[in-house]
Amino acid sequence: MQIKGFVPTSFVDWDGKVSSVVFLPGCNFRCVYCYNIDLILYPEKLKTIEFITIKKHLLENKGLIDGVVLLGGEPTIHNDLPDLAKNIKALDIPVKLDTNGYNPDMIQNLLDNNLIDYVAMDIKAPLNEKYSKVTGVSIDLEKIKRSIDLLINSNIDYEFRSTILPSLHSRTDVIEMAKSIKGAKRYFLQQFKKERTLNPKFENARQFTKKEFESIKEECNKYVSTKLRI
Repeated sequence: MQIKGFVPTSFVDWDGKVSSVVFLPGCNFRCVYCYNIDLILYPEKLKTIEFITIKKHLLENKGLIDGVVLLGGEPTIHNDLPDLAKNIKALDIPVKLDTNGYNPDMIQNLLDNNLIDYVAMDIKAPLNEKYSKVTGVSIDLEKIKRSIDLLINSNIDYEFRSTILPSLHSRTDVIEMAKSIKGAKRYFLQQFKKERTLNPKFENARQFTKKEFESIKEECNKYVSTKLRI
């Protein structure tokens, strides 16, 4: 496993917990508003961090760290992801997975072997042709639907979340996204942040106003418990 980033202490990557964050390279999506450009397109330019270094930190701070977050890029594209999760769980430390949900087989593997304790899955768009437009690749929607069903019917805690911006998501789109996960535990709408993006034309894209965001959230609440991350 090539680890390309490590944050020893984070207060924002796992709600209510102090976590360490492990960044894995590469992604099977090319979301136009993605900001992890180097991690996705040029991971070979980033320094590789040995797991033994991370393990040392986790053991030394075991009483202070509530869990480890595995994100990317997209962690589930790596066949040895279960080994990494197993090594962390062996330290008696919970594991959170951040995923785009496009590898339901890997998610099933992790669930079946009790290697993850929490999953945050992105919903990129309504489950129609817009999914390919937002992700920048041709999408088999059945894979997304299967991952949604896996989490909703699992025995672990989870969340769905969406980064939304007006140039890609209409109000109707976001409501349809909420409908697609009807009955889920929780749904977070995340405000798009203006920064360097995979497609440069989105770097200064308009954000939803707080009033717009609140109004959309209220509509989504009819289908799934929805909160805002601004």
